[in-house]
Amino acid sequence: MEEPSTELLESYSRLLDLVRTGDADTRPALSARTGLGRTAITQRTTTLLDAGLLEEGELNPSTGGRQARTLRFRKDAGRILTAELGATSFIAGVTDLMGTVLTMRHRDCDIADGPEPVLAEVEATLDELLAEVGGGEVWGVGLGLPGPVEFATARPSEPPIMPGWNNYAVRDRLATRYRAPVWVDNEVNLLCLGELRTPGLPIGKGDLLYIKIGTGIGAGISNAGRLHRGAQGCAGDIGHAAVSDDGGVVCRCGKTGCLEALAGGAALARDGDQLARSGASTTLAAALDAHGVVTGEDVTAAARAGDHHSVQLLVQAGRRIGAMLATMVNFYNPSIILLGGKVSGAGDLFLATIRETIYRRSLPLSTRELRIERARLGEEGGLIGAAYMVLDELFSVRHFGQWLPAGSPSGMPHMHSANGVIRSAQAPQAEKLL
Repeated sequence: MEEPSTELLESYSRLLDLVRTGDADTRPALSARTGLGRTAITQRTTTLLDAGLLEEGELNPSTGGRQARTLRFRKDAGRILTAELGATSFIAGVTDLMGTVLTMRHRDCDIADGPEPVLAEVEATLDELLAEVGGGEVWGVGLGLPGPVEFATARPSEPPIMPGWNNYAVRDRLATRYRAPVWVDNEVNLLCLGELRTPGLPIGKGDLLYIKIGTGIGAGISNAGRLHRGAQGCAGDIGHAAVSDDGGVVCRCGKTGCLEALAGGAALARDGDQLARSGASTTLAAALDAHGVVTGEDVTAAARAGDHHSVQLLVQAGRRIGAMLATMVNFYNPSIILLGGKVSGAGDLFLATIRETIYRRSLPLSTRELRIERARLGEEGGLIGAAYMVLDELFSVRHFGQWLPAGSPSGMPHMHSANGVIRSAQAPQAEKLL
């Protein structure tokens, strides 16, 4: 089978999307939704059936004419390997071709140990999980990292909490091991993408800000349902936006006055430690005696228990974060803000402070229909987002035509190279399949 034209690839993607979403499950329904004639529909669905992407099901009940046989997307034709790495742990999982997590595992692991030992642990876990689901062809690998990633090259770029990772060839390592294409992104982008694509989670028009408030602070941005990464892939790195002229606190990035250095989980731990050592907070002093350190979780737990000083730390952090988000609301005018990460679970007072500050400091029109809510997905959200990142790329016009003749991208680890771009006189960016 020859590589199809751009126009055919767009048509294939459209047909697959209609079947996958359940908007059309027979050839007549596909014809009605696309405007394509019976011959064109038959030719295209035959190609997709031969490639193993679609399969035929039972006959639909007759409505007076000839019974039409249903079509189904073969979600189990391949597996997507996914992992989301944090500062002190990671989550790994295996999904089907609909982004459904089939199995997952949480492991403690220090990102500061460097790429070789950390990725070795990730690979071992992915191997275990793949065996657990009975194996299958690996169609792609999606990885989220807790730092800036140049999306085009899949290489970390001077990540503050990841010593030894700068410019590391993550893609090459994983592609060689699994003989499949690999994509890597910042973890917050994947959390945002997971929320966007999960059925049953109303996101409005898709103008979403996903804010992760953990050890650091980051944002995932979407426009009309599409992830916005920016020119190099670092859009949304609000944790390193300057919010203070105070040069007394140095951020992990080496600069001063950064939002996360003043309001992130590490900042709460630092300020909580000072309260514990000074004796101002007996609750935090007890945590220090018990564990030798004070963590951001200790501060949020103390606040929930009524510790006044911890409550004040959270209120101050909430105001700083809310002020930054108000600037983003005025600039971007999203329809919804989702708050995720460990610190976002600090309690109603923290979230109420963020909300109040956003509404107080934003223009009335920009907040008239704005929703500010907790993120709906749990820890598997990043895995779902990682799977959709891979699926979006696999079924894009840029890559789809390369593997469609073979019926699978398995065994094509270098698909994302520049040589793989489809050459067309005027090749528009097609809609994604998933």
